[in-house]
Amino acid sequence: MKIPNRIQPLVDDGLIDDVLQRLKSGKEADVYTVLCGGKVQCAKVYKEATQRSFKQAVQYQEGRKTRNSRNARAMQKGTKFGRKQQEESWQTAEVDALFRLANAGVRVPQPYLCIDGVLLMELVTDANGSVAPRLSDVTLSEEQAVTDFHTMIRNIVRMLCAGIVHGDLSEFNVLLDEQGPVIIDLPQAVDAAANNHAESMFERDVDNITSYYGQFAPQLLKTRYAKEIWLLYEDGKLTPETPLTGEFVEEERVVDMDSLMDEIITAEDEYYERQRASRERDEE
Repeated sequence: MKIPNRIQPLVDDGLIDDVLQRLKSGKEADVYTVLCGGKVQCAKVYKEATQRSFKQAVQYQEGRKTRNSRNARAMQKGTKFGRKQQEESWQTAEVDALFRLANAGVRVPQPYLCIDGVLLMELVTDANGSVAPRLSDVTLSEEQAVTDFHTMIRNIVRMLCAGIVHGDLSEFNVLLDEQGPVIIDLPQAVDAAANNHAESMFERDVDNITSYYGQFAPQLLKTRYAKEIWLLYEDGKLTPETPLTGEFVEEERVVDMDSLMDEIITAEDEYYERQRASRERDEE
């Protein structure tokens, strides 16, 4: 097939021998199978910001650290240089997350390198050597659904222990090879400790996965792993092997409305007293 413009420099440099086929065109990237040194690998070509349909990038980038202070200032100001740095940050985020997660024992494609918006990584295949299907394209038995669900939950726990929340996890971002589910598509991954939206994103990720497997094993729909896991994480008690029950009971508290109103009124009185004192000082 015709070599895409973004991949051509890697072909010229000998990093890629040939482009075999396009696997998919997604909201933030196009994915191709490529030949590298006689081995079939995967090349993910990130789209420019103007072409991406993935929205709310700012929400996902909250809490990401930029080592170079000059770059950070440029990104905040939105200069041309800053926008370029923002794009590079978006693209390298997936590479960083993949390396961290692979080292943490999470089942993700093995990354190799990322150059000029092209990520080279392992091609995930099925038992026959064909490209592994996405979860959204398979039908599972109840037994397999239960087994793979618990595998996914354990991988999600390992991700959180590594400080990462996927942020867009669903049956469309998981492949199924002969050994089970493999998590993919991580450019929007967020820092669990530094992003204010991390908890809600984590709960949405777990809920999406629970809903998918619950189609084949309805008993899974009654589990409440998201809140159980997040509470353990907040309390510093979560490890990759922490036993989980899938149960969570909301803590109910009786609110003393009279005391609450007293505190509000007291706060208002203090505010207006400070305002009055400030005006008097100005008049002097």
